Amino acid sequence: MAKKLRTEAGNEMNKFTFIGLIIPKRYLCHKYNDESILTLYLYPYIIRSLYNGSGELIYYERPDTEGPKMCLYEKSTILAENLNSIHTTLEKALGTKIVVNKIRQLFMIGQTRVHVDSVEDLGDFMELEVVLKDEQTSEEGEKIAFDIMEKLEISKENLISGAYADLLRDK
Repeated sequence: MAKKLRTEAGNEMNKFTFIGLIIPKRYLCHKYNDESILTLYLYPYIIRSLYNGSGELIYYERPDTEGPKMCLYEKSTILAENLNSIHTTLEKALGTKIVVNKIRQLFMIGQTRVHVDSVEDLGDFMELEVVLKDEQTSEEGEKIAFDIMEKLEISKENLISGAYADLLRDK
């Protein structure tokens, strides 16, 4: 199972617009933009539907705590021709918890994935995912995340707990 350390912060979008100016370009690599729909089922499964028609089935474990948290996940690609039938099967078997519509830009800073998300009905967020190497501890991942937060001028007070689904549910 893959492991990553995740830190989320809500912040103003203008901070994200200048991410390339805050982090020197030699450290920053823009990977992609995507629009996706996340369907969260009542069990910890998520289907991420991409606007290109394909998708991913993701099993996801993450504690609902403030600040950096260790996440474990498994992902499988879903071919476009199978996406609707798998959605239907999971909906009938598990029930849908919530659907999250978002646009994501992904940047890489070393081993850290910097997600800049615009979430329908919620606003704009930045998420840091430090993809830990096998020999790294969660404490090392936290240090990496906090170093990046400092460079981006994101204070610990800006961190949020819970997922976008939780924020939408509680809205």
